[in-house]
Amino acid sequence: MARRIAAAYQMEPVSALASWSRRLAVFSLLATVVSVAIVRFGFLDFKPALTSFFGALACAGLSILVGLAAFAAIWQNGSRGMSRILLAFLIDAAILAYPGYLAVKYRTLPAIHDITTDPIDPPRFEALARLRTGDGANPAVYAGLYSAEQQRSAYPDIEPINIDVPVQTAYEMSLRLVNRHKWLVIDERPPLPPQRIGRIEAVARTPVMGFREDVSIRIAPDGDSSRVDMRSSSRYFEHDLGSNAARILKFSEDLNTVVDNYQPVKKLITPAKPQAKGPAKR
Repeated sequence: MARRIAAAYQMEPVSALASWSRRLAVFSLLATVVSVAIVRFGFLDFKPALTSFFGALACAGLSILVGLAAFAAIWQNGSRGMSRILLAFLIDAAILAYPGYLAVKYRTLPAIHDITTDPIDPPRFEALARLRTGDGANPAVYAGLYSAEQQRSAYPDIEPINIDVPVQTAYEMSLRLVNRHKWLVIDERPPLPPQRIGRIEAVARTPVMGFREDVSIRIAPDGDSSRVDMRSSSRYFEHDLGSNAARILKFSEDLNTVVDNYQPVKKLITPAKPQAKGPAKR
């Protein structure tokens, strides 16, 4: 009896809507991968790549709607295709999950793109300034008082990093952390006399799309200790979706961890060798 039912089911036609739902989902996946690769590796300008990316997201949404229609049709006429619908829904969910997460951030976080630990005197972009002059790029000058007020409200934990090590050691620790995070170093200047202020400028990338975000770090002496200030700013777009604040907070946490584990090298003092006594006087 079971075999007859299975055979009868196999004779039912496959829902055309289920097939189209799967096709749309696969196409959306391919378009997403291609558009992300274009931005990350710089094959083309990011604007057409973004257009393709949003088109892929729309295609994934259409796949879901077609899949729901296919499910209703299968429920009514008993045709096959449920496995195709489930596969399509799985692909669509994988594509839309991260953009959905970013959409929530877009609604809840302020529309700012320039974050710093020192809004009064933020670290400057000097070597990076020439990279922020293209079409649509944000200016190299700090965003200003409005951005500072929005930052203070949304990210109250962002503040200068005060660490109990000499300025040269703080500079070396910061540079090692920049390299560990695989940021592209554009300029590095150690803390030389008379001011003894070190500077590091680098380019970071966002996790998925790889959009460029510029970083400037200033290391200044504070007595026998050091103060590290950092600025992270999106090169494009007015809304950074919280990426720059997250980068500064992570760097601050990592730097404090490095300082906590720091053990200065102690110089061993070699005892002086005893001098041979001369001949006794008579």
